[in-house]
Parts: sequence; structure tokens; C-alpha cells
Amino acid sequence: MEPWHIWIIVALIFFIMEIFTPGFAVACLSIGAIGSSVASACGLELKFQILVFAVVTLLAFVLVRPVVLKLFHNKSKEVLTNVDALVGKHAIVSEDIKPVVGGRVKVDGDDWKAITADGSPVEAGAVVRILKVDSVILTVETI
Repeated sequence: MEPWHIWIIVALIFFIMEIFTPGFAVACLSIGAIGSSVASACGLELKFQILVFAVVTLLAFVLVRPVVLKLFHNKSKEVLTNVDALVGKHAIVSEDIKPVVGGRVKVDGDDWKAITADGSPVEAGAVVRILKVDSVILTVETI
């Protein structure tokens, strides 16, 4: 077995380890091992193979890893949960919404106290859009 075969095996082991670890860190080591495999196949000595491993791994950490992390950790696709998920949804008025007193709406099978954003009355059965949530009171607007 030639030295470049060993570097390829090391690269495969690192890639398999990356499956079980987050952050694309071990994959950068694997990229370095592939670089060393090429250096070994070109006939360079072991000390140069290790130097190539270090340099290519460093370059992978600096150049490749940030790009991969941006691709896979997109913050704009956050999933809203709990009451934050109610904003923007439609609800059906179950009890007339009056200007001062408010009323009640049903959204996703739950009954909520509701007020309108502009203070206008809304009759039961109307469909409204939820604008914001304050504690247990929904602020809505008619559609």
C-alpha cells in the first residue's frame, strides 16, 4: 500500500466522522488529507506531505468553511412558534368585537380575546387578520 492510499483512507475516515459532528470542522481536515494524498502521489517526502496537510486544512477552514456554514445555516428561514406563529394568520370572529370592550376570535380551534387596531366594531362571523399579540389579547384588522 502506497502512502497516498493511506492519506485517502484518512480522508474517508474524516468524512465519515463529519457525519456525526456539526460545523464542517472535521471535513476541513479531510480536505487537507486529500491535498496530502495528491502531494504523496507526486512523490513529495513525508515532511512536505504534512506541510501540505496543514496548509490545505488551514485554507479549508478560512475559505471553504464560512461559505458552507452560510449555505446550511440560513437564519432567514426561522420557524415561528407559540404565539409568535399567530401573527399574520386569519381568524374568525366568534363574538362581536366592540370598540371599547373588544370581543373574541377563533384561530386554529382556540378562542382568544381580541381588539381591532383602529377601534372599529366587527360582527361575528367576519374573517380578520392577526396583527400582534399582547399577552392574551390579539390585535386584529378586518380583511
